[in-house]
Amino acid sequence: MFLTVLAGFAPRSARADIVVNVDQGATQPLPIAIPKFAGSAVADEISRVVASDLGGSGLFKPLNPATFQDGLDVNAQPKFDSWKAISAQALLTGQVIDESEGRLRVDFRLWDVYAGEQLLGLQFTSTPENWRRVAHKISDAVYEKLTGAKGYFDTRIVFVAESGPKTKRIRRLEIMDQDGANPSYLTDGSYQVFTPRFSRNSQEITYMALRPTGSSIYLLNIETTRQESLGQFPGMVFAPRFSHDGRRVVFSLEKSGNTDIFVMDLGSHGMRRLTTDPAIDTSPSFSPDDSQIVFNSDRGGSPQLYMMNADGSGVRRISFGSGKYTTPVWSPDGKLIAFTKQDGSEFHIGIMKADGSDERLLTTSYLDEGPTWAPNSRLIMFFRQAPGGGPRLWTVDISGRMTREAPYPLSASDPAWSAPLN
Repeated sequence: MFLTVLAGFAPRSARADIVVNVDQGATQPLPIAIPKFAGSAVADEISRVVASDLGGSGLFKPLNPATFQDGLDVNAQPKFDSWKAISAQALLTGQVIDESEGRLRVDFRLWDVYAGEQLLGLQFTSTPENWRRVAHKISDAVYEKLTGAKGYFDTRIVFVAESGPKTKRIRRLEIMDQDGANPSYLTDGSYQVFTPRFSRNSQEITYMALRPTGSSIYLLNIETTRQESLGQFPGMVFAPRFSHDGRRVVFSLEKSGNTDIFVMDLGSHGMRRLTTDPAIDTSPSFSPDDSQIVFNSDRGGSPQLYMMNADGSGVRRISFGSGKYTTPVWSPDGKLIAFTKQDGSEFHIGIMKADGSDERLLTTSYLDEGPTWAPNSRLIMFFRQAPGGGPRLWTVDISGRMTREAPYPLSASDPAWSAPLN
């Protein structure tokens, strides 16, 4: 996929008048007009996906396309008064061209309607089958220009798809685009799977497999579908997660009633024990620079969050609120840690700084669990379960003001969000 900057209507050197504040949530989503793109057969689908992406973020309000003209000339300056009349503050125009050798070219421009200025002009060239990814990349570019934060639309989600009765539950790995498109199973359901986690390059997943003979940790290459076991372990092994450099996997191992955290070098398969406490130590997560690990432990009498250096030294507790803290995960920018908290009969998804300060609870329900960060560190996906129902995927932004059910209609748990695709 190739990117080119469009010339002809230069953007202003100063920052755009339109600013969407991602920290304030979706109190006033920005009205944006996205007419059907001009050109080839997929033009309508591309503009629809862009509208769905931006609208689904909660920060934008795509206007009803029935109220304006389709197929505008991307190389002509719009008549801004007509867009002001329908209260559009931003306008996105585009065209799709079928080029020689089976290539697809998409040109688009983003306009500030009230300032009468172009904010962005870009061109993507790709193969026709990648038209959805082109749409997501357009959404990412618009999102970043208007919010100042990186977009998260050209990404994927891996999770545990659950089906069947509770007494005979089938759990399979499934992967989909972040908007729910292109779902496909990665395992066949002949064994139970738990806690899938992406590597930073998004092409590999580590997960726990549970069979009658015991548990194992696997690596799965998404592109080749090749699976590799990390070997036999002397006890129950669970909660694997990659280091950010992709060279190690950290996990928990239960042996003779004691659960500790270990790390394995993926090159040599050499294993090192990081904790030696008689308590349950689990759910380890590396910091983005791989220098520290956050985990949860009940060594203080109840599950709480702890921090240690990557070699296991310097263990210190960071959670001190009421309730039980579990499943910590570091944000990609390193500023925050998301976690699950149970306080009485209620569950919450919360965030705190790495030193444990500024704790904030973002959600409250009968059961909320298993947070995973979008790559821009602004959105968290988790799974929620109502009494008597199956688990569902949800998202919440870090302001706590936007909580939405994710676009997957069936039972699902243990989500993991990929980095942006290349």
